[in-house]
Amino acid sequence: MRVIDIIPGTSVDGPGLRTSIYFAGCTHRCPGCHNPQSWDPQAGRDMSVDEILEIVEYNGFDVTFTGGDPIFQAEAILPLARELQRRGYSIWCFTGYRYEELALDPKAVLLLECCEVLVDGPFVESMRDISLSFRGSSNQRLIDLSNSTVDKPVCWEENFGMA
Repeated sequence: MRVIDIIPGTSVDGPGLRTSIYFAGCTHRCPGCHNPQSWDPQAGRDMSVDEILEIVEYNGFDVTFTGGDPIFQAEAILPLARELQRRGYSIWCFTGYRYEELALDPKAVLLLECCEVLVDGPFVESMRDISLSFRGSSNQRLIDLSNSTVDKPVCWEENFGMA
């Protein structure tokens, strides 16, 4: 896996304190992106599942996959996601894709099966809204993956009564 950075103890990428893993590579190239250095698929360094697990375990926080766009490395990330899930960690995943697109992609589906919430959709600068929790623009959704189907995504805040 190509990793740009790992930030333990962040509170902006999901509920509570989390370890955010910033994966390299993104072709969405959203104008106004807060992390354009993540677009380069060769940015950062290669890390093994064991190296990442050691950092996650040391800090003990739930995990967020972000970047870049983790979906670009879905196959490579899958063993890490499965092991994190096996160890009881909650996983959130940020992507510039819409849930409906990913639900039809077998490689993405396998990764999403390990995740609790998908923050979907590209960042749209004209829809930027700093009052929103865990996302940058109002077109992005927090999808509760365990209760969603391809034709009916369920928003996380509706499912859990969050605003």
